Amino acid sequence: MRPWKSAKASRVLAALLRIGWSIKRQSGSHRTLEREGWHDYVFAFHDGEEIGLVMLARIAKRTGLTPEDI
Repeated sequence: MRPWKSAKASRVLAALLRIGWSIKRQSGSHRTLEREGWHDYVFAFHDGEEIGLVMLARIAKRTGLTPEDI
């Protein structure tokens, strides 16, 4: 069983904000997120867009997101 399930971008962004990320700046659908002790991360998804398993795993690797956070 895979630990990740696809999720809407708005839900993933909300989870990132809950675990300590904040929006540094935004240009259209590209949001640059910042968190103390981490490199900035560009979250470039429209809110209604579905994010698949592979992309969620990539986001998790760069941000510390876990399946339980979503």
